[in-house]
Amino acid sequence: TLIDKREFDAHIVGADIKSDLSVIKIDSKERLPHVVLGRSDDLMIGETVIAIGNPFGLQHTVTTGIISALHRSIKGGKNRVYRDFIQLDASINPGNSGGPLLNINGSLIGVNTAIYQQAEGIGFAIPIDKAKRIIDDLIRYGKVRRGWLGISVQDVTKEMLRFFHLDQIRGVVIVQVMKSSPGD
Repeated sequence: TLIDKREFDAHIVGADIKSDLSVIKIDSKERLPHVVLGRSDDLMIGETVIAIGNPFGLQHTVTTGIISALHRSIKGGKNRVYRDFIQLDASINPGNSGGPLLNINGSLIGVNTAIYQQAEGIGFAIPIDKAKRIIDDLIRYGKVRRGWLGISVQDVTKEMLRFFHLDQIRGVVIVQVMKSSPGD
């Protein structure tokens, strides 16, 4: 359903649970309004942003704020960490997920995704450059094709410095290689 109340049938082209993104195809013979895709590799902390969504069912709500941080990692469950998010202070509430994050020129720079529930004014968006890669895979393959090396790693600890004759703590140690994996 568009803002002018026109309704269209659509079908799912592909969905990715890990990124909380999907691509749908709207069946229409007429040209539909769309937002211009921007880029997220040149964003700056303090830059003004506009978030649009449907918080609590309030359709087409617009909020504004600034980019608070870039390349932020957030925990999303017991053993899941989401990486490379845009952190913003524009009001993001339940229902905003999937809405556009725009720059002041109206270009799409991110997809509103999550809020930090223990605080006010901390929201997160997937950078559009990352979303584009996911969207391309969903359109081309119907799913996201992720690289898989087939190894388990562990951070280098102080105790390992002497054993491996290292001068500083950096890198990882491969602790397991899965059989028949690319790492094998």
